[in-house]
Amino acid sequence: MDVSPALHTVDVAVVGAGQGGLSAAFFLDRAGLDPGRGYVVLDGDDEPGGAWRHRWPGLVMARVNGVHDLPGFPLGAVDPQAPAREVVPAYFAEYELRLGMPVRRPVVVHDVRPAGARLLVTSSAGTFAARAVVNATGTWTRPFWPSYPGRGSFRGRQLHTADYAGPQEFTGQHVVVVGGGISAVQHLEDLAAHGVGTTWVTRHEPVFREDFDVEARRAAVEVVAQRVAAGEPPGSVVSATGLLLTPEVAALRDRGVLKRHPAFSRITPDGVEWADGSRQGADAILWATGFRPALDHLRSLHLREPGGGILVDGTRVVREPRLHLVGYGPSASTVGASRAARQAVHEVLAGR
Repeated sequence: MDVSPALHTVDVAVVGAGQGGLSAAFFLDRAGLDPGRGYVVLDGDDEPGGAWRHRWPGLVMARVNGVHDLPGFPLGAVDPQAPAREVVPAYFAEYELRLGMPVRRPVVVHDVRPAGARLLVTSSAGTFAARAVVNATGTWTRPFWPSYPGRGSFRGRQLHTADYAGPQEFTGQHVVVVGGGISAVQHLEDLAAHGVGTTWVTRHEPVFREDFDVEARRAAVEVVAQRVAAGEPPGSVVSATGLLLTPEVAALRDRGVLKRHPAFSRITPDGVEWADGSRQGADAILWATGFRPALDHLRSLHLREPGGGILVDGTRVVREPRLHLVGYGPSASTVGASRAARQAVHEVLAGR
């Protein structure tokens, strides 16, 4: 582990410079904390943009599941056909520049542990002794790969949404897409548009909704909040809302691209097999099976409840009140992360 011996004392350390981390930095700055001394932002990526830098090229702004304005500087009008992986990182970069954000990168945070009245944040840029830590590391670096019998025997390619770079590499092939969320639908659309054969597999029957009104969104967030309050892993807000039936999605369903198959029982060397013995050959399996919170650097704090989740009160972790989670559970969306960042900073300042 490459860790510098340098020790830096700060009031607040923000880990992550995506939507939640930059929003937290904005509210800390507005509260009068000095950049660099009062607070610092540590980001593991080489450049601004968070997870948006790593999205697949075919994901254009018209197809993203919402990008909420960062506080104090709106995104403004954008070309709906421009790649999200270009538009959003450019927006984040300009935001950091305009507001003079003290973002240090690339800085990998290895560990956070208590040390008297402070938390020690050990990283590739040294150790930061902070009165409070706002963690906004998101999920992109922790793709979830389900376990299936025979997965190791598959002779084709297996990849996750985090690895997907577009349909061109699958020309003339057949791809099994696994997952019931927005990413799976977008992959199916992307592949079908380039003539790639697909089979869609989900554990549960997909639920299509014609709109997500305020009540539906609130109910979905409440489902996740209840899981977190029970000390269970949060799941995702998107999984609780169903799939939005846009005209584009309806057209895909009418064309048979979104013909859903139940979960297979095992993976064979040449494809997948269901419990009734039926098989589907495949050149690749694309796992659009979501992500888990990227919290391995917090393991020394022993935050997990018996149910496997982390109990939070607002954004404050119950087992370690000096730690605040932004983008965890109910706040795992762009608008939710910004709101949670405001709340986290309020709680941090109240605890002075």
